[in-house]
Amino acid sequence: MELPKESHELLEAFLQHLRVDRAVSPRTLINYSIELVTYLGHLSKAAKNPLKVTREDLTEYLWQRRSGGVQPASIARYMASLRSFYRFLLSEETLSSDPSTLLRSPRKAEKLPRYLTVEEVSRLLTAVGTFKSRNIRLRAMLELMYAAGLRVSELTGVRLDAIDLKVGYVRVLGKGGKERVVPIGERARLAVQGYLGQRPETPASVKTLFVSDRKRAMSPVQFWRLIRMAAKKAGIQKTVSPHTLRHSFASHLVQNGADLRAVQEMLGHSSIATTQIYTHVGQSHLQEAHKKFHPRS
Repeated sequence: MELPKESHELLEAFLQHLRVDRAVSPRTLINYSIELVTYLGHLSKAAKNPLKVTREDLTEYLWQRRSGGVQPASIARYMASLRSFYRFLLSEETLSSDPSTLLRSPRKAEKLPRYLTVEEVSRLLTAVGTFKSRNIRLRAMLELMYAAGLRVSELTGVRLDAIDLKVGYVRVLGKGGKERVVPIGERARLAVQGYLGQRPETPASVKTLFVSDRKRAMSPVQFWRLIRMAAKKAGIQKTVSPHTLRHSFASHLVQNGADLRAVQEMLGHSSIATTQIYTHVGQSHLQEAHKKFHPRS
């Protein structure tokens, strides 16, 4: 690519610095050269001077690269090249300020979590049935997971003394050993009560609420298989995992107007930023409703 004379001179000075002062490998030198030629060529087409760009210009360039399908690892490498280039120009007093300062990589838009509709959750729970002891146990586990938005490890780790069916809450030990208390509704309380009425006697060492057929603590893998079988029986075409119910719990709360901070606390998220993905789920729900029911959609 043919670069304007000024851009070419700046690039050559930087590459000479890498060769002599930093003694980088030939491969690294080639990578810097390719990435910066692409960048400087982009500026040339946009009629922009590389010595007068702003942080916004650099961010826009990275966004264009990301939108063009460049992977995050490559974007990070481009950022490193831009930072090195501009720090060199600043050290040479070719620039008075560094536009790459505080430059951040454009994040890939997060995928919306997969969740079940309220009707699908109802189908899943109904399909389980309550005729056999195994079904009673699975129904209780599903009801509790959906009622409290539990992770699968939290669900299988719930202790007998951590659930209060009279008041309606469950104490959960989440990530990092952080404990939280989550309320549970009447349906979950009744389902768990029904399970407790037929829970087998276990050795004193088994403290968990839910136990396997072998009278041991139910494992996450065992529950994973059971929920997949229940989804298939319910005729749900989506891929259903334990985390699907957790996403469904949060999505349904947000769609019905729950405060995001309250949802964050119930999910056990350390940052509200993690919980905010469910606001997008809520918005998509509104968009679908608008498209379906508005006369001029």
